[in-house]
Amino acid sequence: MMAAQTLHIRHVNLARQFRGGERQTVLLINALAKHSGITQSLVCRRDSPMRAELVERSDITLIDADHQFAGHFQGAHADLVHAHEAKAIHWAFLHSLLRHTPYLLTRRVPQPVKQTGFNRLTYGRARHGVAISSVIEQHLEERGWCNISRIPSALSHMPRQASHVARLRDRFAGKRVIGHIGALVDRHKGQRLLIEAARQLRREFPDAIFLFLGQGDDKVVLQRESADLDNIVWEGFRSNIGDYLAIMDLFVFPSRNEGLGSILLDAMDYEVPVIASNVDGIPDIVTHDDTGILIPPNDGNALTEAIRSLLNAPDRAADLAESAHQRLSLFTPEAMGNAYLALYERLLNQMR
Repeated sequence: MMAAQTLHIRHVNLARQFRGGERQTVLLINALAKHSGITQSLVCRRDSPMRAELVERSDITLIDADHQFAGHFQGAHADLVHAHEAKAIHWAFLHSLLRHTPYLLTRRVPQPVKQTGFNRLTYGRARHGVAISSVIEQHLEERGWCNISRIPSALSHMPRQASHVARLRDRFAGKRVIGHIGALVDRHKGQRLLIEAARQLRREFPDAIFLFLGQGDDKVVLQRESADLDNIVWEGFRSNIGDYLAIMDLFVFPSRNEGLGSILLDAMDYEVPVIASNVDGIPDIVTHDDTGILIPPNDGNALTEAIRSLLNAPDRAADLAESAHQRLSLFTPEAMGNAYLALYERLLNQMR
């Protein structure tokens, strides 16, 4: 798909950390860069980790903005602003007042937008809203503040390095690795459920290791609560996620709430069988007993039983992983980029 004419898209993401939304912003920028006739800029904090992710891109202009009031008069005028998170929506709203630049927004979290006058104003001024999952789409349609489309997040095609993978295989030789990747925030990701599963399965499966990747507010308390378990490894934040996915036997994602759960796509890309909560946007990715196992949210017993069932039936686990891998074409960065580009062009054509 080719852009009909030169098009300048200004992405805005003012997050401090690098999580799913920031990864998706970078993936979209990289996907759009493959199209001719596209110019892109990114408004982000000066300490944003996205800068390191885009350091090799000489074709994108970075604009400094540590808060919503900064960066509005830097860089060339854009045709369209794309706000990727909540503070970015406020930035885009203000920018539309100052520079008369239309904007669209992407909503990534499953909680309904609060009914406030300011939210009604900022969402209502947007030319369009994008939801990454069906549950978010439903919430936005219920508000009725702007037109809505659904464009799912994309898998990342996480790279791996053979030497790093080999070292990890040596480190966990003789072990089956049950992996979890996510911010260590139990009220969101449900790590306590997985700790309890590790406790329940420890003697039954002495060769199973529960490997946690990530950092977050609950890191210290979760490590303290699991200090007596020798089948849990807290690996901390790692940028080489692909190396770890390559050595996992299962990927477990017991989230209590989740906009979509794009890390599940990366696990599927590595053909790792997945177990995940049947909550919010996750069923958009995982079809129970076909592309993975879905369990009720906040149900530790169901989680334990699902892990037990796949550890006892590796052939079934492999079949689930293969089925999931075959259905990833809808979730590639190219598909996401094409969908957004079509939306950008449609919105601009409507305004001409």
